[in-house]
Amino acid sequence: MAVALQVEQVSVSFNGRRVLEDITFAVQAGERVAVVGPNGAGKSTLFRAILGLVPLEAGRVQVLDAGKGPAPVGYLSQRLLVDWRFPVTVFDVVMMGRIGRLGWLKWYSRQDKEAVWRALDLVGMRAYADYSINELSGGQQQRIFIARALAQEAKLLLLDEPFTGLDLPSQEAILQLMDELRSRQITILFSTHDLALALEHFDQLALLNCRLIAYGPPRAVITSENLSRAYGGKALWRGDNYVMVLGDIECCGEGEHHEHH
Repeated sequence: MAVALQVEQVSVSFNGRRVLEDITFAVQAGERVAVVGPNGAGKSTLFRAILGLVPLEAGRVQVLDAGKGPAPVGYLSQRLLVDWRFPVTVFDVVMMGRIGRLGWLKWYSRQDKEAVWRALDLVGMRAYADYSINELSGGQQQRIFIARALAQEAKLLLLDEPFTGLDLPSQEAILQLMDELRSRQITILFSTHDLALALEHFDQLALLNCRLIAYGPPRAVITSENLSRAYGGKALWRGDNYVMVLGDIECCGEGEHHEHH
């Protein structure tokens, strides 16, 4: 299986504070990776480092399309960072995913329109194309922003806390969509606080607290020892599916302004 993402010895600092330190892991094409860790652990910063939105103090990131070379990356930011009042239609939001190919001053083509309709079909939102984005439910909004990433033909999706504020049916709809994306060999990194979710729905788990505590199959990563290292001894691990995190956790990335959890 081809490598879709290679992160090698990545370190990032803000205002003299080390937020990520010597992060190294590789993701295979089509895999689903849960990125977990306490508040301020560097999860959002890791995503921004992969996107090239923050300078690397050390290391490098490579995003590849089945060995063919660099590939576009789709990014779904945390819902609280989006102004949902902005008056724009669903179709226009998804078309924004084509801007990287079009450039800002070019009008979209039939091919661009077809890419938008394909993305809307894939997320089950074609019927809402003319709706304003602020008319949709939280789950529908998330599906539209996933469609925007698909319209840019991204092979890697970074989903930053996509379940925040969503009800259970909306969460289940996105999980079903992720199953479809797997069949299309689209790779997903998904940040979450929900360790039980990571156990059940993901191929690999990256346990992060400034450093990469562990990386691998979730049931190999979620151990009492690893949880103690990540959560300062305040995580309880009982059996195969019961995880509880108690109290405030201190992180080496504490106070880092680019984390919003």
